[in-house]
Amino acid sequence: VQLQASGGGLVQAGGSLRLSCQASGRTFLSNGMAWFRQAPGKEREFVASISWSGGSTMYADSVKGRFTISRDNAKNTAYLQMNSLKPEDTAVYYCASSKKTGVDLGEYDYWGQGTQVTVSS
Repeated sequence: VQLQASGGGLVQAGGSLRLSCQASGRTFLSNGMAWFRQAPGKEREFVASISWSGGSTMYADSVKGRFTISRDNAKNTAYLQMNSLKPEDTAVYYCASSKKTGVDLGEYDYWGQGTQVTVSS
């Protein structure tokens, strides 16, 4: 599976962005997808994950109620809708794919290249 993340940018606090993760390879359809993020000087952290069917999702407490993960298997694409953005959401966002959908980045076999999200105050 190859993953290509896009959709990052500069936005004011309170604004919205939608990230996309385009996947190639048939295993996308049977894999869970996740988004992680890494701020400067910090470790990469879990943001959200979704099962292969889209029927199960998980979120980090810091983004619950503001971010929504989804997927369109017909388009081999996963999304992260980010609303009510805060300056502390500033980070490089990575999409990842795995048979599992846990919060541990070590569980994920495939990673995209990352897309920068910057939220100004």
